[in-house]
Amino acid sequence: MAKEYKLSPQRLKELQEEMNYLKTVREKEVAELIKEARSFGDLSENSEYDEAKNEQGKLYSRMAELEDILSNYVVIEEEEHEGDYIRLGSTVTVLDKEFNEEQTYKIVGSQEADPMNGAISEDSPFGKALLGKVEGDHVTVDAPAGPVEYQVLKVER
Repeated sequence: MAKEYKLSPQRLKELQEEMNYLKTVREKEVAELIKEARSFGDLSENSEYDEAKNEQGKLYSRMAELEDILSNYVVIEEEEHEGDYIRLGSTVTVLDKEFNEEQTYKIVGSQEADPMNGAISEDSPFGKALLGKVEGDHVTVDAPAGPVEYQVLKVER
């Protein structure tokens, strides 16, 4: 069974636009690069041709990746639900008990994860530990350096 990708409506739109760009614009640009490189003659010693073919390989690889995502996705609904528990789309403020620091994260699908900007994947150990928790809950995350304890301070949709 194919992997199911969880996407926000915004991320879905971005991926669809990227796929459209790759199919309509970028594919033609790469074909033109190959055509131009071929005109330089002997393909066995033609670095421009090799580079253009590598670019074509990267393009088709990204298109195949996007095709897989766009054929196996589920849109994360941002609607209000009963209860203020942590789920996909939640913005969570936690207190790191060791350093007494507040941190805010958004729980997202794996395709949108960007930990450096506060977007945590639901598939990450931290994301998995937070799912289903409510304000006031204590969470222990098994990190490489050992267990880290947090307290959930705030859950927002």
